[in-house]
Amino acid sequence: MNVHGIAETPSEHVRFAAYLDMLRHVREPDEVALVARVLADQDRTMARSAVLRHLDLRAADLCDGPAYPHWAPAMAEAVSGHPFLVQRLREWTLLRAVALDQPWQEDDLLASSDWLQLKAAAGSHARAIELLAERGRTQRIRNAARAGLSGGRPSRPRRSSRRPTRP
Repeated sequence: MNVHGIAETPSEHVRFAAYLDMLRHVREPDEVALVARVLADQDRTMARSAVLRHLDLRAADLCDGPAYPHWAPAMAEAVSGHPFLVQRLREWTLLRAVALDQPWQEDDLLASSDWLQLKAAAGSHARAIELLAERGRTQRIRNAARAGLSGGRPSRPRRSSRRPTRP
């Protein structure tokens, strides 16, 4: 977005960009309060989208480190009134358990979203990949997991070489 386009840019777009910038630069002690402030915006869809992006970036950074177990409960409290955000945080926690070879339940992984199953299928945990290759929610997930098992790329259905006939 350039300066000349700001006057023509809808206010929710400007706020979204501002929220992303604030969330990107927030100090750790102020993070939960800022997330709560963003989620209080009148445009709930935009606010949840900004927080989701932040949550995904932070969780990815913290997932395999020692700070995650302290960060996740605080973030869970901040997003508690937003079921999709709560679910995404729960899935990050499950992905962390899988990646770090901590205890996790097969049923939890199988009941998770396509997003998490694809992330887990792209990981390196053999038990999770084998489970998803066999019982993943979609063909895409099963193919991605099988590719992970074989060390290759997911196979794609072949397109027909026949061209459609014209009337």
